[in-house]
Amino acid sequence: MNDFVISTIEYVRDWVSDSAPWAVNLVFALLFGVLSAIGYWLTKMMLRMVESMVQRSDTTWDDDLLSSALLSRVSMLTPGFLGMYLLPHFYNEAPTFFDTSIRIYLCVVVSWAVSALITNLYNALYNRSNLRPYAVKGVFQMVRLLIYGVAIIIIISTLVGKSPTAILAAFGGLAAVMMLVFKDTILGLVASVQISANKMLHRGDWIVMDSHKTNGEVLDISLTTIRVLNWDNSVTTIPPYAMVSESFRNYQDMRRAGGRRIDRSILIDLNSVKFLNEDKIEDLRAQGFIPAQAEGKTTNLGLLRAYLDHKLATDNRVVHDMLYMVRQMEPTPTGLPLQIYFFTSSTAWKDFEQVQSDFFDEVFATVQLFELRMFQAPSGTDFQKLAN
Repeated sequence: MNDFVISTIEYVRDWVSDSAPWAVNLVFALLFGVLSAIGYWLTKMMLRMVESMVQRSDTTWDDDLLSSALLSRVSMLTPGFLGMYLLPHFYNEAPTFFDTSIRIYLCVVVSWAVSALITNLYNALYNRSNLRPYAVKGVFQMVRLLIYGVAIIIIISTLVGKSPTAILAAFGGLAAVMMLVFKDTILGLVASVQISANKMLHRGDWIVMDSHKTNGEVLDISLTTIRVLNWDNSVTTIPPYAMVSESFRNYQDMRRAGGRRIDRSILIDLNSVKFLNEDKIEDLRAQGFIPAQAEGKTTNLGLLRAYLDHKLATDNRVVHDMLYMVRQMEPTPTGLPLQIYFFTSSTAWKDFEQVQSDFFDEVFATVQLFELRMFQAPSGTDFQKLAN
C-alpha cells in the first residue's frame, strides 16, 4: 500500500513536470489539501472511538486527561505529518515556503496539544479533593508559558534558518530586560511553589490579611494574583509573593478542628465582691446556681466562677475535648477581668456569633443574681442621676 501511494505521487509529479512545470506547486497544494482532509477525517473518527471507549471505562482519570479538546488538537497533527511525508516524494528539493510552513504548523499544533494536556492534568488534580492541594494553578500556568516560549524559539529559528541554541544565545542579552518585564510572573511562580510546598493556602480557605484589608474566602490562586471574596462581597486581589513575604491568618485549620475559640472577659466592680450569707446561698442553690463543686465557697465571685465553669462543662455547644475555663485576670483600674475561655462546636460565622451572644446574654443577667456589679464607664444618664 505504501509503495503504491509513493509511486502514484511520483507519477503525478513527473506528469505535471513534463506537461505544465509552472503548475507543480499548485498540484502539490491541491494534493496536500485533499489528502490532509481525508487524513484529518480518518484520524478524528479513530479518536472519537477512543473517546467513546474512555467514557465507558470505570476510571475517571482518562476522562479528565483525554478530553475532547485534547483529542481534537491531536487530530490536527495529521495534516502536518502528511505534509512532511509528501514533500520529499513530490520534490527532489522541497520549496522553502512549503517546508517552513509545515514545520511551523506542526510546532504550533504540538505546543497547543501539550498545553491542553497540561490543562487537563490541572483539572484532574483539582477535581479530586485529596489531590487538590497539589493543583497549584500558578505552577501549571508557568509550565504552559514555558511550552509556548519553547515553541516561539523553534518557530523563530525555523524562519531565520538558525539553530534554537543560537536564538537562545541572542536572547541572552535581553535577559535583564525580560527579568524586569516578567518580574511579577517570576515572583508569582516562586511564591506559588512555596505556597504549595508548605500547604499555606488553598481555594476555599478563610483568610484574614490586615495589610490588604482582606477578610474572606480564597476564590482563585493563579500565577500572578490571588483573588479573595470578602464577607462584604467585595473582591481583593493580592500578589502571591505578598502571601509569602507578609503575614496572614488562615482559619481553615480551625474549621477542620471543629472548634472555634471564644475568649472574652467581663469586668467586675471590685467594690461588689463580698461574702454571701447563708440565706442568699440557699436561695441561689434553690434556683440551681450552686453546683456541687461550689460547696464550701462563700464569696459571690467564687460562686459565680464555679457556676460558669459548671455551665461550660454541661453545655452541648461547647467542645469539651478542648480547653475551657473561667479565671481571674490581673485587676485593672477599670475593674477585675473575669475571663471566659472555650471553643464552640460550630465554626460557621453566624452560628458562632449566635452562641457567643446567647452565652454572654446569660452571663450578664446572672452576674446580678450573685450581687456583683459589672464595671462600665459612667454615661451622661449616670451624671444626670447623680445631679438629681
